[in-house]
Amino acid sequence: MASNDIGDWYRGIPQMTKYWFTGSIVVPLVARLGLINPVHLILIFERVAYNFQIWRPLTAVLYFPMSGPSGFHYLMNLYFLYSYSTRLETGIFDGKPAEMAFMLIFNWLCLVIIGCAADMMLLMDPMVLSVLYVWCQLNKDTVVSFWFGTQFKAMYLPWVLLAFNMIIGQGGLLELVGIIVGHLYFFLMFKYPQDFGGARLLSVPNILYKYFPNRRGGVSGFGMAPSSRRQTPDNNGDNQRHNWGRGNNLGGD
Repeated sequence: MASNDIGDWYRGIPQMTKYWFTGSIVVPLVARLGLINPVHLILIFERVAYNFQIWRPLTAVLYFPMSGPSGFHYLMNLYFLYSYSTRLETGIFDGKPAEMAFMLIFNWLCLVIIGCAADMMLLMDPMVLSVLYVWCQLNKDTVVSFWFGTQFKAMYLPWVLLAFNMIIGQGGLLELVGIIVGHLYFFLMFKYPQDFGGARLLSVPNILYKYFPNRRGGVSGFGMAPSSRRQTPDNNGDNQRHNWGRGNNLGGD
């Protein structure tokens, strides 16, 4: 029964989130088992530019140490990745996998450029934060819960995570880069065209629609922020609270 439950849960993960989530487990696990040296997975500009090790920009986003002091941090990255990527893919990008893929590709390319310039070898942290930031801006008035029962609006969650990582000694630079990249996507795709009346500066390439065509049943148009920032309750009417940034409706049951 347990295996069936896990299988059903995995099959229920949205398409783009499933690809990202699976890669973020497989790549670190392969390195943990000693099948590949982690040095070959991190982002090193010289190896990419001069040795044509073109896989490094991708593996640098997927790889993170699974053991030692980094193990708990890695698990929290997986939680945030699954939770907030799923919420975006089943929310504003519902039925629009090409547009979800475009957001991931845009954020990834920005991080690779910054990573090469700033000598950042691991990009999982900022990639996860960039996606979390987009969700938080689209649902900024949703109340989320953090450790010790603290509650605040979703718009503050990325900054709380930044401060938390600074306090526990992680530095916070990677989180800050993730916030910057997430804000860049959100501003160009949503805020600038809608709030400032500017031209749409980002558009999804047609090739993505070819490989990931829209499905019927989407709930939001591309480039349109939700009319309400609050999430709707689950079908059973319950509104459960979870730590680590689980969203909760204001005034829920």
